[in-house]
Amino acid sequence: MDGEVVDRVVVEPSGHSPAPPAPGKRAGARRAAKPKRSMDPRMLGLALGVTVAVVAWGYLVYAAIDFGAEARSGESAAWFFLALASLGAVACLFVGLMLVVRLLRALGITQAPAPRSPDATDSPEPATAQPAGRRAAR
Repeated sequence: MDGEVVDRVVVEPSGHSPAPPAPGKRAGARRAAKPKRSMDPRMLGLALGVTVAVVAWGYLVYAAIDFGAEARSGESAAWFFLALASLGAVACLFVGLMLVVRLLRALGITQAPAPRSPDATDSPEPATAQPAGRRAAR
């Protein structure tokens, strides 16, 4: 133990003494101590990034629709802006989904895939056909 013994009570270096052991076989707290919730700046940044990406995606989709209407009415330069807005919307949606995945992993809702074993190959060999049933076993 790290603390010193004073009158048969262990005093920790922090100055607090641990709770005395309760008598009995199953003595102790019925519930675990609640973990202290704190604001994680990484999760806040991920949530903010998701929000910005989704809002930008929505704006670019709206702009692409508007440019499409202009292009169909005869404005030839609008086709370029339609393509540019469409590519930007695709990129924003991709970034937003990637940030959602990272946020879900940070929250502990999903887990990273298990690492592949070193003996696993990229191209699995075809399985050999095994006879099945009573008639095949004869």
